[in-house]
Amino acid sequence: MPFPRSSGILLHPTSLPGRYGIGDVGPIAYQFIDFLRDSGQQLWQILPFGPTGFGNSPYLSYSAMAGNPLLISPDKLLEEELLTPTDLESLPQFPVEQVDFDAVKAFKWDLFSKACQNFKETLTEEENEFEEFCRNKSYWLDDYALFMAIKEAHDGESWHKWDEDIARRQPEALKQWHEKLADQIFFHKFLQFQFFRQWSQLKQYANEQGIKIFGDVAIYVAHDSADVWSHPEIFCLDGETGEASLMAGVPPDYFSSTGQLWGNPVYNWERLEQNGFNWWVQRVQSILDCIDIMRIDHFRGLQAFWAVAQGETTAINGRWIEAPGEALFNLLNEKLGQLPIIAEDLGLITPEVEALRDKFELPGMKILHFAFDSGPDNPYLPYNYSTPNWVAYTGTHDNDTTVGWFNQRSLQGQARVISYIGGTMGYGIHWDLIQVALASVANQAIFPLQDVLGLGSEAKMNQPSTSEGNWAWRFKPGAITDELRDRLRSLTEIYGRLPR
Repeated sequence: MPFPRSSGILLHPTSLPGRYGIGDVGPIAYQFIDFLRDSGQQLWQILPFGPTGFGNSPYLSYSAMAGNPLLISPDKLLEEELLTPTDLESLPQFPVEQVDFDAVKAFKWDLFSKACQNFKETLTEEENEFEEFCRNKSYWLDDYALFMAIKEAHDGESWHKWDEDIARRQPEALKQWHEKLADQIFFHKFLQFQFFRQWSQLKQYANEQGIKIFGDVAIYVAHDSADVWSHPEIFCLDGETGEASLMAGVPPDYFSSTGQLWGNPVYNWERLEQNGFNWWVQRVQSILDCIDIMRIDHFRGLQAFWAVAQGETTAINGRWIEAPGEALFNLLNEKLGQLPIIAEDLGLITPEVEALRDKFELPGMKILHFAFDSGPDNPYLPYNYSTPNWVAYTGTHDNDTTVGWFNQRSLQGQARVISYIGGTMGYGIHWDLIQVALASVANQAIFPLQDVLGLGSEAKMNQPSTSEGNWAWRFKPGAITDELRDRLRSLTEIYGRLPR
């Protein structure tokens, strides 16, 4: 599905500033939307917004359809009188430029418990809305709330290590745990109700300002998730241990001699297809209720995926297995209409993957950081973009910032970049690459906020293949200035990307 010529900024909401230790969907998110509007942008790209698990990664979520409670705004709860001003006094001294996830969760969980208790006491006023939410989302919410409550009762232990009767969802065990943890189940449903209520209000405001929310979907789900626990039949699991019998990853390549072993269970595509891809249809529909455009991470796994057997410690000894991506997209289009999907087509891409992408007219991605090191045929150089149906990026959340990337290049490598762009504008290499992205024929141009701010490697969002120290970056209050707004708007106008 080709998109109109436009541009936008990549920033996960957790990276917004604010006094609660983590960005959320409160007043500062609305201010950021105002900045996007005033600078001529039409897209706000975010990372997956599910509740994060191991390593706080948005790509390892406890649910493929739930929202991250840490994004709930205490200020919004105050507006609804579920919290009092006293509750928001004497806040902890959180870091300004990083998220301390453990400290934030401890603080917010205490607030949310108070809000939930107040909500219960006034439930008659909100009863219809809350009950309607629970009813409409029951296809995932019931299992998710029970999963989280049981997980907390087991001190965070993975579901496959629970007692066998509840790990295997025996009916009597499910009934007993439902009764035992009724209050905690309600709490997790309350959190989801508040998240989606606040998110819906934010999205509506963004759309009213001409801003589309550009979301991201991890192709795989975490093994330790409500989805795998409640739908084990659609994943490749060991029947005795519940562990992944076939794990996801990518094979060895130029960047890694052992490949990447992610550990997620791969899908049992045969079973999914027999069920009419029902879980995928529900997943896509639930996500598109919250965003306007959806990027599928590791798109190539929908054509063929690298599967590594249980027990392997690297991705070397895997094999390619074909996936029914064409049948999936045909069904999604039939049930949901032509979908606003972007294909993350980076890495080892075959003609078959390109054919799947092009059959459904899905835009692919072009990363400028990849453009300058393999001669004039490099497909990431803008003059090699075969059609406008692309999204041009300076870099993504998995790249270094543009300033950091440039500074780590050799003098020869830096000279190649400067030669291509014909010298610099004088505002820094980050603005030069933003200009190249905006000037390209690609229908959409996206750049991380770190590049607009001209930040170095200290502001990286993620270092792939590392499990610690990621996803925590936040920008400082006051970092977005009128000068930056005006410069970005001017370039956006020059290259024909202002709203029409």
